[in-house]
Amino acid sequence: MLERTDTPGRLTRGLAAALIAVTTLVLAANAGPTRGAEPSRTQHTPHVNPDADSSAARTGVR
Repeated sequence: MLERTDTPGRLTRGLAAALIAVTTLVLAANAGPTRGAEPSRTQHTPHVNPDADSSAARTGVR
């Protein structure tokens, strides 16, 4: 037959479980996504409207 666990043993296990849970939550909160690489300027191609007049197309003003 199973014996009943004494009170200090239960409190110790409960405290250990709570400490592990808090530690796990803190570590998970600090493990955010890493920073990506800086975007390269060569990847972006500006949109040019062929219907716009040439002066606006050169300056980027519409």
